[in-house]
Amino acid sequence: MINQIILVGRLTKDPEIRYTAEGAPVANITLAVSRNFKNAAGEIETDFVNCTVWRRTAENTANYCRKGSVVGVTGRIQTRSYENAERNRVYVTEVVADSVRFMSGKPRELVEQES
Repeated sequence: MINQIILVGRLTKDPEIRYTAEGAPVANITLAVSRNFKNAAGEIETDFVNCTVWRRTAENTANYCRKGSVVGVTGRIQTRSYENAERNRVYVTEVVADSVRFMSGKPRELVEQES
């Protein structure tokens, strides 16, 4: 079986990093990825893909990427479910990233801090 995905897109907001009870860093990012075709109205639609990034890759992504950064993500699709407060089953499909490649330059505020 193969479960592999490659995405290139822009971050819709700054990465959100947190730490598990065991101390492992985990970051959540959302990529805006344009489709390769136009719809009936002649517009290019965009998909918003939720991704989870772990450990050192999560820390680097949170430190060096900001809203609007272009990144390449490789990973796998994962589906999970849980019961919400209203006792309804909620299904979540996300990308669990193996790697994140930074494809745009450093954010301006990071460059200014280094100067």
